[in-house]
Amino acid sequence: MTSNQAALAPAEVFRPPRSERDATVGKNMRLLVQLRWMAALGQLLTILTAQYGFGAHLPLRQMFLGIGVLVAFNLLAEISLRMRRRKLRLELFVGLLVDMGTLTYQLYLSGGATNPFVFLYLLQVGLAAVLLAPKYAWTLLVVATASFLWLAVAGKPIDLPQDYHLGLGSVYVQGMLICLVLNGVLLLVFLSRIIRTRREHDARLAELRQREAEEDHIMRMGLLASGAAHELGTPLATIAVILGDWRYMPAFTSDPDLYQEIQEMQAQVKRCKTIVSGILLSAGETRGESSGEATVHEFFEELVSEWRETRGARCLQFRNHFGEDMDIASDSVIKQTIANLLDNALEASPAWIALEVGRRDDSLLVKVTDRGKGFDKAVFERLGQPYQSTKGRAGSGLGLFLVFNVVRTLGGNVNVRNLAEGGAEVQLTLPLDALVLKED
Repeated sequence: MTSNQAALAPAEVFRPPRSERDATVGKNMRLLVQLRWMAALGQLLTILTAQYGFGAHLPLRQMFLGIGVLVAFNLLAEISLRMRRRKLRLELFVGLLVDMGTLTYQLYLSGGATNPFVFLYLLQVGLAAVLLAPKYAWTLLVVATASFLWLAVAGKPIDLPQDYHLGLGSVYVQGMLICLVLNGVLLLVFLSRIIRTRREHDARLAELRQREAEEDHIMRMGLLASGAAHELGTPLATIAVILGDWRYMPAFTSDPDLYQEIQEMQAQVKRCKTIVSGILLSAGETRGESSGEATVHEFFEELVSEWRETRGARCLQFRNHFGEDMDIASDSVIKQTIANLLDNALEASPAWIALEVGRRDDSLLVKVTDRGKGFDKAVFERLGQPYQSTKGRAGSGLGLFLVFNVVRTLGGNVNVRNLAEGGAEVQLTLPLDALVLKED
């Protein structure tokens, strides 16, 4: 199998970057920390209400100690969240274990399994089912079951009237009602936030998968272009030699029209050879290693001059508002990216196009404007994807796709809009740090 065929083999299964997984775990840890603060406050209010509102005799010192432990653990969790380090799913599991342990301790001191708030175990198991792997969720269910059985045997009874027959007038029934409402509210609030975080994570993964597919597409096109460039080198050199011989033959020198056409053909062959050399250079070396040094003004003046000469177009209006000059890499990839935009604009608006260069803070702004018909709505919504074109030709639509990916690789962005007066505008924003020539 050839190297090109090997490159076209199916890609490996996509695995999200570690940073994405860590970010999701961090968001879930933040939700648990917020829930733990609410739990500590809720425990404090419940203890005070039962002690002084219902006349229950509770071991306040011991129960306040349990709240203190929960608060101290949550402070450590808060500090951990603020530290820039990798977040582990095991930390979520440990956090839920601590929550379950402090709940068991408080229930042990306030009625054991007869305490109506024993159903808060369901909230913790439900959170584990959403946030953790199945093995951790099942482990917490086992721990919750064991805790309930232990509370049924060893829990300290609480001195409350046995008034279950009073219905809603019963203290126990009121406690169960409060527990039910509390479980429902917390589940709705936090599960909704967790699901929203999960959806954001899935959307981000979908974007990364799309980007990986696009980069794989570019890599395949690069391999095909490199192979084609190697193949085209010999016939282009042969044509150049033949045209050079024809240029001095009497049959052509005696006819001004034929002589002019020979010169035009030589110019176009020279352009083809330059393009082929650029493809081979880009395929063989990484960006910046083969780049020369130029200033911003020199780079764009050279680009505009070459583009006008090779396209034979004089309709380009060039405006340079960059200001104080600075050194950058004279990179053929960036030059080809901007040339692609100019080519597209020329095809849409042969009579007039504009290239404007400016600066905003630490970014280079490149704006290409035309007076064509603009982008169709269907194409506009899918700009930056391969083969999205209004030209109606097979294989077209790669120009803007390559522009979007080159700019994104450099850390910049592309803004495209249709103008109210007609035509379209494409603006590139490139960080100047990414354009500086890198030296060993």
